[in-house]
Amino acid sequence: MIVIQNRNYNTFMKITVVGTGYVGLVTGTCFAESGVNVVCVDNDKEKIKQLRDGSVPIYEPGLESMIRLNVEKGRLSFETDIKSGADSSEVIFIAVGTPPGEDGNADLKHVLSVAKEIGNVISNYIVVVTKSTVPVGTSEKIRKVIQDQLNKRKVKVTFDMASNPEFLKEGAAVEDFLKPERIVIGVDNEHTAEIMKKLYMPFVLNNHPILFMDIPSAEITKYAANAMLATRISFINEIANLCDILGADINHVRKGIGSDSRIGSKFIYPGTGYGGSCFPKDVKALIKTAHDHGYELNVVKAVEKANDYQKDVIFNKMKMFFKNNLRNKTIGIWGLSFKPKTDDIRESSSIYLIKKLLKEGAGIKAYDPAAINETEKLFGNKIVFAIEPYGALSGVDALALMTEWSEFHLPDFGKMAKLMKGKVIFDGRNIYDPAEIKKMGFRYFGIGRR
Repeated sequence: MIVIQNRNYNTFMKITVVGTGYVGLVTGTCFAESGVNVVCVDNDKEKIKQLRDGSVPIYEPGLESMIRLNVEKGRLSFETDIKSGADSSEVIFIAVGTPPGEDGNADLKHVLSVAKEIGNVISNYIVVVTKSTVPVGTSEKIRKVIQDQLNKRKVKVTFDMASNPEFLKEGAAVEDFLKPERIVIGVDNEHTAEIMKKLYMPFVLNNHPILFMDIPSAEITKYAANAMLATRISFINEIANLCDILGADINHVRKGIGSDSRIGSKFIYPGTGYGGSCFPKDVKALIKTAHDHGYELNVVKAVEKANDYQKDVIFNKMKMFFKNNLRNKTIGIWGLSFKPKTDDIRESSSIYLIKKLLKEGAGIKAYDPAAINETEKLFGNKIVFAIEPYGALSGVDALALMTEWSEFHLPDFGKMAKLMKGKVIFDGRNIYDPAEIKKMGFRYFGIGRR
């Protein structure tokens, strides 16, 4: 066996981040902003070329300018070969996708593929950190894959594992990373903890904690957090639906329960169901993990069922209003992304609604400040895209407000009334005052609004 000596650590740090998707790109850029030398690696040559040219493939406020600055400063670079950074780095982050498999569990093929590459190239001590959202036990699988590759190479290189789940909100990810509420790190020895503490020190000067724990606990913390937030969303949506039936107003109810310090006001805003790249897949993965270990998460399963129902709420209101005949109706859509300040349309309630309306024979005119390009890839010329909000209203039979972008909050209702054929608004985010809408001559349908 060839023995390769461990390196000594100094104050300068170099890291590698594998994966330039949403998490990897934000992670690498924000570490570079703190003075760390960062190599971001991706096997997508076109994406790396795009990043080297100064173009950012995702929409995230503040990210593009930060990337350009750190590239200019020489702290941030982009490569297609993992060897370019891994063998000279102290820490390597795995930040590739873990999409849901057919059985609902996280698909680890990309994660384990990166682990194999790491085992093929490292020749010095390194800390391998799982940043991707992965089920409990994944770090041990990664450790085994890396060690197997080292054994095949007949070299002896020591390395340690850590789990460092991300808690980034799309649309506020840069701010979340630079000023985190907490940093969760799973380790199994003090040496690894010291390296990770040193790396994250610039981000905890605001006295928010680094929470060190064992690796399995760190792995499940991300799933538990997302499942809890999803639970709050599904809960308030079900109460809103009950308010619809009983003639109560969910806005009053929400304030009444949110003022209780034990409950609080966050994530109790009714809407058309949660979406995005995290909540749906993480809820499924947590349910599957529990099931595989002989335990049923009945509350979390109910959360998923309630969310599936909620995706149909606006569609059902439309069907009822138009007496089950949406053929040849034209619907204006405001908002395509699953939430504001992102171009992410994964599991978007708006996309779900558009698909159902098209099946019913309806026409669609849509506008979104950031997500038109992504939506066009999905629908092509099946729907009409507008370049500004009012362009999606000309001659429509109704408007569905699906994403609460700030530019939708105070529209010109007089202009809308002149443009729209049918003066009907389906407010999927409850951002409008029903009384004001009715004064302007519109029919209004919210969620849980009297």
